[in-house]
Amino acid sequence: MRNPYRMIALPLLAGLAGCPQPDHSLVRFEKLSDCPAQTTAGLSARQNELGPRSTTHALECSLASLRRTGDQALLHTSLGSRIALHLAERSTEPEVRENLAAEGVRFAETALALGADGDAAVHYYLAANLGLVVRGHAALAADSLPRLEAEIKRSAALDPGLDDGGPLRLLGMLYLKAPPWPTGIGDGDKALQLLRQAAERYPRHPLNHLFYAEALWESEQDEAEDLARNELVIGRQRLAEGDWGYSKEPWLKEFARFENEISPSST
Repeated sequence: MRNPYRMIALPLLAGLAGCPQPDHSLVRFEKLSDCPAQTTAGLSARQNELGPRSTTHALECSLASLRRTGDQALLHTSLGSRIALHLAERSTEPEVRENLAAEGVRFAETALALGADGDAAVHYYLAANLGLVVRGHAALAADSLPRLEAEIKRSAALDPGLDDGGPLRLLGMLYLKAPPWPTGIGDGDKALQLLRQAAERYPRHPLNHLFYAEALWESEQDEAEDLARNELVIGRQRLAEGDWGYSKEPWLKEFARFENEISPSST
């Protein structure tokens, strides 16, 4: 396999229960005075609207409200963890991104403590945030691999179709990027199988095709290069066709990164 010892470096992989971790503090938001008045009931009613199409200001206002709430029904959901992840992915400052992701982990841990173990989204966004938390900490990333795997597996078992195959996508990339045995849990065959499933079962999502292309490229199988380039074309089409909101720009960069990685093979 090409580059078999790459550590996790994904924009989308995040509990750190029982693991040493960096010191995180709450990120302060500007212009909260401009936020509309939000009741707990109102925030709960519109929680499904808060996502990649929401403005950063709207997400910040909602997260600020969640920080203050004591409503256990709302804290039982994945909302806080999901909003924190969206804000973390939009940040260009590593420390801010890490602190927001760490807050997302804490929201997910709170939900689990309140009995949300059967909620696939709670496990999914916990794992996604954890990946960002450990991204710049090699030792912490290695220690967190078993927890990452367990959380994503739990999410996949509960709802593999969440976020257009998100658990399959996340678990596949974990196996693709993690160090192989005996150092880590990396497994190229598992990665290829999971990412093929994500691309075939949930073809609407552009990252399913991009990540499947990466797994094909790493596999070095016969005809893998042609298949990988075909998946890239499909992924680009899905990205252009869909309304992916604020996620579109960072995803375009992910496509460009991989295309740049494989470009020498075409010369």
